Amino acid sequence: MSSAAEQEAVAAGRAAEQGRAAAAVHGTRRPPVWPGTPTPLGARFRVGPDGVAGTNFALWAGGAEGVELCLFDDDGAETRLRLTELTHEIWHGFVPGVLPGRRYGYRVHGRWDPWTGGRWNPAKLLLDPYARAVDGEFRLPPEVYGHVRDWPDQQVADTVRDDRDSAPYVPKGVVVHDDDDWADDRRPKTPWADSVIYELHVRGFTKLHPGIPEELRGTYAGLAHPAAIEHLTRLGVTAVELLPVHQFAHEDHLLKRGLRNYWGYNSIGYFAPHAAYAASGTTGEQVGEFKRMVRALHAAGIEVILDVVYNHTAEAGEYGPTLSLKGIDNRGYYRLQSDARRYADYTGCGNTLHVVQPQVLRLITDSLRYWVTEMGVDGFRFDLAAALARSMHDVDMLSPFLAVIAQDPVLRRVKLIAEPWDVGSGGYQVGAFPPLWTEWNDRYRNAVRDFWRHALPDVREMGYRLSGSSDLYAWGGRRPYASVNYITAHDGFTLRDLVTYERKHNEANGEGNRDGSDDNRSWNCGTEGESDDPAVHALRRRQLRNLLTTLLLSTGVPMLVAGDEMGRTQGGNNNAYCQDNEIGWVDWRLLDEPGWKALFDLTSRLIALRHRHPVLRRRAFFSGRPQAADGLRDLAWFTARGTEMTEGDWYAPAATLGMYLSGRDIPGRDERGAPILDDSFLAVLHAGEAPVDFVLPGPPWAERYEVVVDTWREEQAAAPALTHPAGAPIRVPGRSVLLLRVH
Repeated sequence: MSSAAEQEAVAAGRAAEQGRAAAAVHGTRRPPVWPGTPTPLGARFRVGPDGVAGTNFALWAGGAEGVELCLFDDDGAETRLRLTELTHEIWHGFVPGVLPGRRYGYRVHGRWDPWTGGRWNPAKLLLDPYARAVDGEFRLPPEVYGHVRDWPDQQVADTVRDDRDSAPYVPKGVVVHDDDDWADDRRPKTPWADSVIYELHVRGFTKLHPGIPEELRGTYAGLAHPAAIEHLTRLGVTAVELLPVHQFAHEDHLLKRGLRNYWGYNSIGYFAPHAAYAASGTTGEQVGEFKRMVRALHAAGIEVILDVVYNHTAEAGEYGPTLSLKGIDNRGYYRLQSDARRYADYTGCGNTLHVVQPQVLRLITDSLRYWVTEMGVDGFRFDLAAALARSMHDVDMLSPFLAVIAQDPVLRRVKLIAEPWDVGSGGYQVGAFPPLWTEWNDRYRNAVRDFWRHALPDVREMGYRLSGSSDLYAWGGRRPYASVNYITAHDGFTLRDLVTYERKHNEANGEGNRDGSDDNRSWNCGTEGESDDPAVHALRRRQLRNLLTTLLLSTGVPMLVAGDEMGRTQGGNNNAYCQDNEIGWVDWRLLDEPGWKALFDLTSRLIALRHRHPVLRRRAFFSGRPQAADGLRDLAWFTARGTEMTEGDWYAPAATLGMYLSGRDIPGRDERGAPILDDSFLAVLHAGEAPVDFVLPGPPWAERYEVVVDTWREEQAAAPALTHPAGAPIRVPGRSVLLLRVH
């Protein structure tokens, strides 16, 4: 036989085998399971032996006695296949004919022994922790619980196994074809010091946007739409920080009240984009849609940071559902107490992932690398990061998690933001994370809120926060951009509500207004709730301008929350985690109102000012020492008398603070090695009710000053470029900020 004939025969044989495998998978007979490989974990479509296409399945289930792969037809019919290969606690097999789009799950066999932490129950269909896509909605009927949820004696209900099949009630993983090399993508790679972060919710940001086609609102495709991106570029932000987009589930107590988890801090699939945010479909299409969104944002110069929740999962505690890890190897994935029936809970959500365990650490780092290398994201904000930094019990900055991140060639190069606390003992760790990390700085938030409601006993704290929080971060080579400065976040009041309410109004959450923080550090300007009083209205608008101006003039990385730049309100709800409605969505009609449009314009102008002036985004801490013979320093502080602050001034009650930033003494050099020179500025922050005459510092600080921003004015464009001689007093109205350029 000729070589050409041989090749044709081989090809025909392969095609026949492919057809037999595909027919078997689709129900005409049980498909074969070839040995496959233990790596990579998850379901990976590839070409197998003899050129036959199929999918390799691999699942770590350390203490299990057996694993069944369950394949589902379009009509829901289930085919169960035993995985007989076991390598290093990984069960694996290659199934020919299983193509992208196929739905699947696992049933894991083992001993039911909750007293020692064993909760294996093969009646429960389990989601693959490495599933790249998830199809179907999480519901929580009794069948999805590994134990008999309605057992008469609830104190021991979690020890009684429920043998009802959960497959009809739970979502399935989907086989996805990873075929994207990102060759056409250009990451912005914005330096930390130049970054301005914009925290947004994919659904809430796009749901009501009039410029986005209705069928795309609330989706990744909606965020990729030019109308959404145009707002971001006009505002001038450099990165979006997306509230959780990992596949998540809704809590039972919310479903019973007709509500849903809106924020998404209840993850169950660390590799899968949340399917409900996809416009194109949920059998793998959501993966491509997410990638296209990232590409569109990158093309606009905007980085994508994901808010990730690796500290706990949606399976809650011993009375929670069995959806994935709990049924695969409960003892291997979760931190358990000495009474192994109970979970160690450092998160307030019922469970805590046991990050010290190698397989858990691998799950997290594999997930992070996947989102960077295959989904194109640029960084992560870690929810309750202190829980991930715990070794056996205590928070440890030499913990395995932080050590692995520090040496990983992919992860150490992306943006890493810690929420530096958890709810356990010793969990508050602001300023303690290692140099690779930046942190949400809640001390900045608290100081700025207190200053503008005139509640600080003195201005020491404010001085540190405005100048980069050197007391927290000037160690170990850390820089001012280790501080992510924010006044509001998704959790708490919006900026408008911060000046409108002193008490939370969370009645819509159905928890008797008991949920949400009572420590809001807010001031309602004399009237609780919305007001028609013109004086109250004007004061609130001015306070918003003061807060935004303070944030964008501070050294560090500013973070805004979607809608704050145009007066978004949640009606006083400071915990809108379950409000997937107008309470939680951005109201784009606000931009049609002149007053709120003016607030947007001011915010955009301040961000542009920040981008133009390196003195406002320093890469090194101020020294506060004279840099030249004339005695000028890179940073100086002034009282309203125009004199430099003494130690006594820092400890005295004060409502006024002057901050001088020298553009002549910026450390470092530009890309060509030349010194970095900029304008110098004087910022005057006055939180008192009455106006104050502030004496402008004279030589050598300046000869005259030009007004750049005046928050007393609502329309900044109407403010003339006023100049004032040095040494003269300037009237600063009550509760306002003046930014002056030095001449």
